Amino acid sequence: MRNKVLADVALAVAFTAASMLLGHEQPPPDWQRLDAAGYALTALVNLPVAARRRFPVGVAVFVCAAWVVFVAAGYWPVVNSLAPLMALYGVATVRPVRVALGCAALTGGVWVYAGLTAAQSSMATVVAQAVVFPLVMCWFGHSARVSAQRADRLGEVTERLRSERQDAAKLAVAEEQARIARELHDVVAHHMSVISVQAGMASYVFASEPESARKALDTISDTTREALQEMRRMLKVLRAGPGEPEGGSPSYDPMPSVTRMGEMIERVRAAGLAVELRIEGTPRAVAPGVGLCAYRVVQEALTNVLKHAPHARARVLVAYEPHQLRVAVTDDGAGAGPREAPGRSDPATIPRGAGHGLIGMRERARLYGGTVDIGPLDDGFEVRLTLPTSARGAARRGDSLDV
Repeated sequence: MRNKVLADVALAVAFTAASMLLGHEQPPPDWQRLDAAGYALTALVNLPVAARRRFPVGVAVFVCAAWVVFVAAGYWPVVNSLAPLMALYGVATVRPVRVALGCAALTGGVWVYAGLTAAQSSMATVVAQAVVFPLVMCWFGHSARVSAQRADRLGEVTERLRSERQDAAKLAVAEEQARIARELHDVVAHHMSVISVQAGMASYVFASEPESARKALDTISDTTREALQEMRRMLKVLRAGPGEPEGGSPSYDPMPSVTRMGEMIERVRAAGLAVELRIEGTPRAVAPGVGLCAYRVVQEALTNVLKHAPHARARVLVAYEPHQLRVAVTDDGAGAGPREAPGRSDPATIPRGAGHGLIGMRERARLYGGTVDIGPLDDGFEVRLTLPTSARGAARRGDSLDV
């Protein structure tokens, strides 16, 4: 802003100096040369141009009035013809068209008045100049105004896009953090539950049944090794840069999938939970994401059984249907602990979104176009997962595999 003010002051001084130099020359007949009063009036016409941005209409009216006095005093009108046009340009750059046209009419009227005071002037030429010059200055000023407004709008759009891009980046980071948190929850909660149960059993039978204690310690060792392996895989993903292999070298460790369900169930059985696995249909390869989703949901469901109903009997059903994979984990609720909340027998009173594990199940299923139903039974608890394994299966559910 300060630079614009200095530029306007310099422009006003330059107009004043140029007008005085022109007035110092010999004027045409019928006009007198500038004297002290003429120089003062010239300064009065030109110097107010410095304030054209702050008071555009006032400056235009004042300059025209001072120009009328200058012409009426008998001085050559051409000497101060630039300042009124510049003042008019200033009005057109910041005010609506109707205001600019009003100031243009005022400037043109003064121009005609100056022509009438000259005995040898051509009125046709004077009128043409009085119309064309102000209109041209209005057009230039209006164009500058439109360009400035367009630049302001572009600046606003640019700022909005930058803000939206930052919001999108923050959302992507939050989603990735939530995904990693779910992975950590699945890995840590399941394996630590198994380790906790096995450690308690080993401590209980350490002296009386050394062989059972040794088996429990072996299970703890195997579970710890697998947990570390999965944590290492996740850390490789986090450390890898764009376009780089995970951890600097490719990982050949197989991802957990529905085909490895038996291994997980063996660990859970070793932890002391009676689990029955039943497979219906012909096992077939499914998409890696679908297999991982089914594996994690069963893992989370069995972990909850270990936590809240350690003496229950659990059943895992994996059904391969033509266009979808159906998984169900049920337990008879024996020995239920904190999960046995008030109203457990009433499905309407079970909070469907309670706990990060249940939220993670639903988010995983939604990601692959599936659904998870969680709730109590008459004699236990059940988690039911349905995942489409083909485009037709997704269409039948009204969803898309591309989420």
